[in-house]
Amino acid sequence: MKILGIETSCDETAVCLLEAQGDVSTAQFKVLGNALYSQIAIHKEYGGVFPALAKREHAKNLVPLLGQALKEADVLLPIQSERTNDSEKNSEKSPNKSTEFLQTLAAKKSQLQTLLEREIGLFEDFWQFINTYDRPAIDMISVTMGPGLEPALWVGVNFSKALAIAWNMPVYPVNHLEGHVLSPLIEAHQLQKIAFPALSLIISGGHTELVVIKDWLDYQVIGQTKDDAVGEAFDKVARMLDLPYPGGPEISKLAEQFNEQKRREIKEKYNVVFPRPMIDSKDFDFSFSGLKTSVLYFIKKIKDANPDLATNLSPELKSVIAEEFQNAVTDVLVYKTEKAFDEFGVKNLILGGGVTANTHIRTAFEKMILQSPHIHLIIPPTIISTDNAVMIAVAGYFNFLLGRHSRTDFKAVGNLSL
Repeated sequence: MKILGIETSCDETAVCLLEAQGDVSTAQFKVLGNALYSQIAIHKEYGGVFPALAKREHAKNLVPLLGQALKEADVLLPIQSERTNDSEKNSEKSPNKSTEFLQTLAAKKSQLQTLLEREIGLFEDFWQFINTYDRPAIDMISVTMGPGLEPALWVGVNFSKALAIAWNMPVYPVNHLEGHVLSPLIEAHQLQKIAFPALSLIISGGHTELVVIKDWLDYQVIGQTKDDAVGEAFDKVARMLDLPYPGGPEISKLAEQFNEQKRREIKEKYNVVFPRPMIDSKDFDFSFSGLKTSVLYFIKKIKDANPDLATNLSPELKSVIAEEFQNAVTDVLVYKTEKAFDEFGVKNLILGGGVTANTHIRTAFEKMILQSPHIHLIIPPTIISTDNAVMIAVAGYFNFLLGRHSRTDFKAVGNLSL
C-alpha cells in the first residue's frame, strides 16, 4: 500500500510517499519520497511562529513539495490523454488517465475551486499540477487534522480533500500527537519491542503529555502541562538569553560550551540554581511557567547586582543558565515518567515530539532505562522527531489497519486531544 502523507500543523510544510505492508504486529515501511520545507527563517524575526505567515507559506509550498515527493518516488508522470497501443495502456508505470478522466476532472473544477479559495494562489497551482501529471499509483492520503495552529491546519486539510476528490482516493484524518507516538515504528526493530500497556511521553513546542497506551490507538492521558509546553519554555528562555528562534537547539548548544570545570566555577560564583516545578506533586502533570519566571528573575537580579553585566550577560554565565535550565526540565520529565512506570505497570517507554531531538534529554532517558531493564525505550530517529509527513503516513496506516474509516467531512481542530 502506498500512502501520501501531508503535514501542516505549524511551521513545517511536509509531504511524503510511504510504502507500507503487514499488519499491526509485522508492519514495515519504506519511504519512497519525502519533501519538507521549514519556515524557521521566516518566523525568526518574530521569536516564534506567526500563524498568518505559516498559513501563507503552506499554501505556497504544498504543490511544489507534492511534486518533489512524487518525483523522488518515481511516480510523477505527465498525462497522456490518448494511448497509441495496448502495451502503453497496460504499462504499470503509466496509470491510464484518459481524455474522459480529464473531462471528469473539469466537471469538478468548481468544487475544487471552492474548497481551496481561502488559500491565496493554491487553487491555481493545484489545478495546473492536477491537469499536467497523471494520477499516481497511491492507495490513500493521510493528513494532520489537529492539534496545531488552526489556520495552518486548514491548508493541509483542504489540500488533502482536493486531492482525494481529484484523484478519487480515500483520505484519513490523523491526530498529530498520534503521529509522534507512532513515529518510531518507521524502524521495523522498534515495532518488535512494543508490548502493552506502554507509556508515551510527548514533548514538543506545543505539547507535554504523559500517555498510557492500553492497546493500539487506545490512549489514556495521565499528565499534561498546566501552562507552557517544554519546547515553548525553551523558546522563551532562549529569548531571555538573546538566542535566536527556535530556542531548543540553541539552549542545548549553549549549555555545552566551555569546559565542565569552568561552568562549575561560574555556577558556584552566582549560585545558579532553578526549581524543579511540580516534581513532588502527587499527579503526573507538569508546569514550566514558574521555571521560566525563575530564570527571568535570576537574570534581573544578576544584572541589578553586577553593573558590568547590566548590558549583557557574559557567554560563560549564559552557558551555565542554559545548562541549569535544561537540567531542571530534564529532571522533572525523567522523575514524572519513572514514577508512572510502577503505577501503571508499563512495558515500553515511547518518546515522541521535537524536543526528543535534544541530546541531553535523550541521554537522560537512556540512563534511566538502564535502571529499569524490564522497560524498553523506543525513540524515533532524530530526523523524524520534529514535525514531518512520514509520521502522519505511519499513523494513517495504523488507522487503516485497525478499521478506522476514511472520510471527507472532517475539520481542522486546533485543540484536538489525543
